[in-house]
Parts: sequence; C-alpha cells; structure tokens
Amino acid sequence: MSDPSPTTARRLVQCLEQEGVERVFGLPGEENMAVLDALEDSPIEFVTTRHEQGAAFMADVHGRLSGRAGVCMATLGPGATNLITGVADANMDHAPLVAIAGQASTHRLHKESHQVLDLKGLFGPVTKYASSVVEPEILPEVLRKAFKWAEGGKPGASFIELPENVASQPCPVAPLPVHTGAPAVPAEVSLAAAARLLENARHPLILAGNGVIRSGASEALAHFAGTLNIPVANTFMAKGVLPFRHPLALGSVGLQSRDYVHFGFDKADVVLCIGYDLVEYPPSLWHPEGDCTLIHVDASPAEIDGHYDIQAEVIGDLETCLHDLAERVTPREETVLRPLRQSLIDDMNEHRDDTGVPMKPQKIIWDLRTAAALDAVVITDVGAHKLWMARMFRCEMPNTCLISNGFASMGIALPGAVAAAALDPERQVVAVTGDAGFLMNLQELETAVRLGQSFVVLVWNDSAYGLIEWKQVREYGRKASVDFGNPDFVALARSFGAEGVRIEPGDSLEQALRSALARPGVTVIDCPVDYSENLKLTERLGDLVCPF
Repeated sequence: MSDPSPTTARRLVQCLEQEGVERVFGLPGEENMAVLDALEDSPIEFVTTRHEQGAAFMADVHGRLSGRAGVCMATLGPGATNLITGVADANMDHAPLVAIAGQASTHRLHKESHQVLDLKGLFGPVTKYASSVVEPEILPEVLRKAFKWAEGGKPGASFIELPENVASQPCPVAPLPVHTGAPAVPAEVSLAAAARLLENARHPLILAGNGVIRSGASEALAHFAGTLNIPVANTFMAKGVLPFRHPLALGSVGLQSRDYVHFGFDKADVVLCIGYDLVEYPPSLWHPEGDCTLIHVDASPAEIDGHYDIQAEVIGDLETCLHDLAERVTPREETVLRPLRQSLIDDMNEHRDDTGVPMKPQKIIWDLRTAAALDAVVITDVGAHKLWMARMFRCEMPNTCLISNGFASMGIALPGAVAAAALDPERQVVAVTGDAGFLMNLQELETAVRLGQSFVVLVWNDSAYGLIEWKQVREYGRKASVDFGNPDFVALARSFGAEGVRIEPGDSLEQALRSALARPGVTVIDCPVDYSENLKLTERLGDLVCPF
C-alpha cells in the first residue's frame, strides 16, 4: 500500500503516471534529485541526455509525433535556461511539451542567491502556461493544468518549477483525473457561409497546415479534396498531409521565392485554409495583394493579420468540419491547376541519375527517398537542406518528414531522432542535418548509442552556414563570415560507438543509406553537398513561366 502522504516529488511522479507519461528526457541536478529518486520506483523511463537543449528537443519531437505532451526536466539556473530553445521551438511549432525544472528553496528566492533566476518569468513568454509549485497542496492542480494547456486547443509548451524544499514536503492531495472533452461541433451558420463561398468559387485552392496532422484529420482532408476536386498545397510542417501520389497534391509552399505552387495562389479566387498556422508561412507571401476570398477551418479561431482577412470561419473538430462542409458543396469539374504538379515532378526527377560528388541536393533527396521506407520518420534540421527537403522530398504519410518552421531552431534533428527511435524502435528513422546543425547537439550521439538505438544521421557537408551564404549572395553579391572547418565525421562517429561512412567519388549514397538502415546501431553518413545549386534554384524560380 502506498504512503498516504508521499513527498511532493513522489506525488509529481504519480501525476505524470496519471497523465500517461512513459519517459522523461533530462539531466540530473541537485535541485531535482528528489524527483529523480522517485522516478526510480516508477515505470516511467528517465532518459539521461547530454545537454538540456537536447532533452527539450526530444520532448518537442515526442509531442509532435505522438500528440501527447513530451516531458523534459532540468535543474535550476543554467540547467533550466538550457531548456529554453527547445521549449520555445515546441511552443511556436505547436507541439505539446511540459518542461519541469528544479528551483532553489523558497527561503532564498527573495534575494540574490547562487544560480537563482526567476524561471517562471523567463519561461512565460515562450510557453502557454508557466507556474511555480510554491506549496505541496497545489501540485496536482498545477500538473493537470500544465498538461491540459500543452495538449489542448492549439498545442504548445508548459513550464513548471519545483523548489527543492517543497519537493521534499508531504503532499496529501492525490493526482487529478484526466478527462477529455467531446469534439467541438462547428456552428451551422459558419458552415453555411463557407459553403456559399466555395459553391461560387471558380478556382478554389486548399492550403493545408500542420493543424490537420495534429488533429489526425489527414484522411478526412484527402476525402474532402477528392470529393470536391480541389487541389491541395501544404505548408512545410504539413508534408505528407495529402499523399504526394494523390493527383490533387501540389506540394509544399513556404519558399520565399516564387515556386510553381504560387501560380495556383495567383489563379485561386478562394483559398480554404485548413489547420493553417500563420507562423508556418506568413500570408503576405502567398496572399500579397489581399484579393482572394479566405476561409479559415481549424480547431482554433484565426490569428489576426492584415493579409489574412477571413470571410468565413469554421471552428471545430476538423474531421467533423470537413465532413459537414463537403455535404453542403457541389463537386466541381476538373481543376486547371494540375499542370503545376507535373512541373514539380519534372524538377524532382531531373538529377536522379547524377553521379557527381559533391552531390547535388536534388540527388541526395532522390537517393534518400528511394532507400528509405515510405513510413520512415525523417527529421530535418534547419539550414539550406531544409528548403530542399521541403520542396523535393516526397511524402506519402503524415508525420514522416518533420520540419521545424515556427521557431526553426538549428540542432533539432539528432535529438529528434533519439525521440523518434524511442517512440517506435522498429521504424526507420533518419536525421537529415547540415554540418553546422549536427555539431550543435552532437553530444546526443552518446545518448543514442547508450540506449542501443538504430537510426541514420545524414550530414550535408559544405563547411559553411550554407543557407546564410545563399541569402548573402542574393542580397549583397558576396558571402561574409560563414565558412568554418569540420572534424572527421567518420572518426567522430566511431569515437562515440556509432558507425561512420563518408561518400567519396564513385560511391552510391542510395546503397550507403540502404546498408545503414538495415544494420543495427547509429550510422553517421558524411555526404559532401554541392550548394552551387542554391543560386541556380533561385534563378530558376525567378524565371518561372506559368504552365497553364
């Protein structure tokens, strides 16, 4: 029989169990020792990481893949501040996350004291909810509220600090039950207004955002688009929301340069924004003239933006919204936007037979798509490779190509792969990263090897901050302060107990990927990339001619 008055630290662990938490990512410290000790008697796994930022990114990706809040933990002061980047990334990418940090005793929070910072104040601007457990009795309410805010509505991050003296005090209050409400039903008047606009549209277009994936409404979207014959463009973070093989899939929108899909927005008179978050791709880039009729369909009301002037707003459970809306609209004839899709496919196929090393970005993506299973989880870091992956990597399923495009922080791919492999050890996982982003959280290779995980890290190596160089040359005609040196990635990987492979002239990346995905353990593939293709793409997009 359990102690009727466990410590607050043990009660916190009971609350985490009640929330269905299976693992916590983090680092040990003096001020969270009581919680770590309590976790030793719990089925919850504590995954010891090598840096708090890595722990937060792991919780971020766990939340995005599972739909349940990922949990990360740190001690006070520098441990807590190291969490902030990953917490902010989850919050802006709308991934459910709960961060917990130890804190100094309440007896010294009122004064200057060793490692003491106002953590609640620090995390407030980068979370939906931040609180401090100032007395044991409030712990269950604070935990339940943190998870409810993180997972409910438009998901995001919550933060809790637990002072060490409170953690050791008895907590007589039991964990609160977890209840989920019934799906929200869209209002009839909103459905009627949206249906009228769609019924009168000549060239409607769907912009699908990450909210569709978060809501588990991808199949409903495919049925809706197919029934009404409306083409679909997706944001970077919604890759796979509609299978690319679907004849109405136009690919990703998100490049600041015009792409084929932008001709679809030029032609459209009604844009139906489904599960779309403004942070994914600002409306000023796809609706610059403000001359389209916009319909917002989401679980949450539309954000305010001068270029996002909504004429109809349907709020509720997305599956219900799409089903009810489809019943009110007459299916339309063939869309004129299909040629846009073929133009993108032609670009994807153009360099599939190249044999050069350094490799063209298009060829790297072709080999990756050919070698990896369709349900493999590919996690893309931030850099020039992110834009290429967003544009040219074909996805047939949701949550198979994860791109951070809200906060868009470098360093997420490797720790994200650790989280993905922990969630489903049997699934192929690939971290696609630049050499710069890889080195930002390289230490988590040790975490993956220690855990006995199997995944691939594909490093696009150009010895520079390639995305910044791309923008510098476009803007100023030259680069500045972007070059750096790299270690021997093969030797570095092997020093961690991982396998290392370098792509040399004459080597096949596709074969290297197939071998790496088939073998147990972590494999780092060092792949030289020819980023001269960046400016060629910019010039090409600038010269596009509408194909219809």
